Amino acid sequence: MSNIDKEHLLTRKEAADFLGIRSNTLALWKSTKRYNLPVVKMGRLAKYRYGDLLEFVERRTVNKPDAENIRG
Repeated sequence: MSNIDKEHLLTRKEAADFLGIRSNTLALWKSTKRYNLPVVKMGRLAKYRYGDLLEFVERRTVNKPDAENIRG
């Protein structure tokens, strides 16, 4: 998926598959406002920008290696 444009819209199922969760979980997060994950509404459909999903994962990544330590 790395070659997909960050503005590309994913369905709720595609977004859930990307995150490794069930699509119902995304719907629950939206209704309870558990996470600040932007949703694009198109009628009754909820779509997710690929770039927003990448940022969501990045914000929740812990124990990231320090850039200076990687360079050696």
